[in-house]
Amino acid sequence: MPTYRFRNKETNEEFDLFMSMSEREKYLEDNPNLVQTFDTAPLTVSGVDRKPDQGFRDLLKDIKKKNSGGISRSTINTF
Repeated sequence: MPTYRFRNKETNEEFDLFMSMSEREKYLEDNPNLVQTFDTAPLTVSGVDRKPDQGFRDLLKDIKKKNSGGISRSTINTF
């Protein structure tokens, strides 16, 4: 379960609560004087082109080798 940050609109007090998403929705309905706040932007990564480590690549090659026969050929990308 995640931790959510709330701010009291009347006092500007901020606090964190640990609860499920459904509990958060109910909590905000029951407390109209509160709003959820975000102290940091979500982390996003773009433009990063990384290959899996060699162990995982070997596993993919083994899977591809075992599933390459027959009518449907394996299209697993082994990097």
